[in-house]
Amino acid sequence: MSDSLRVLGQLNPASSTLSTLYTVPSQTQTTTSSLIMCNSGSGNADVRVSIAVAGAADNIKQYIYYDHQVTSKESHVAVLGMTLNETDVVKVYASTANVSFNLFGVETTRE
Repeated sequence: MSDSLRVLGQLNPASSTLSTLYTVPSQTQTTTSSLIMCNSGSGNADVRVSIAVAGAADNIKQYIYYDHQVTSKESHVAVLGMTLNETDVVKVYASTANVSFNLFGVETTRE
């Protein structure tokens, strides 16, 4: 097994669109360390974050943040030690197009 510390995903999704930030690759397990949501806009934004186990269809039970408000020109840092298996998907949503998401962690690949 080999570990790779890395930026797992960076995304500035379209307004009001649930979008894939990161999908765990085949033969890989991932442990996340932090998720940073940055609102660069002049108004407040609501954000959502969900974890789709094995790429499951969207369901309310998947959400770890739902309409969490990130104020104008501020960031929200979530320290999340999530453990994810291959094909699990981290999805994000923002009520405006001014929010960027950055996910950091470690990928462990089976050799």
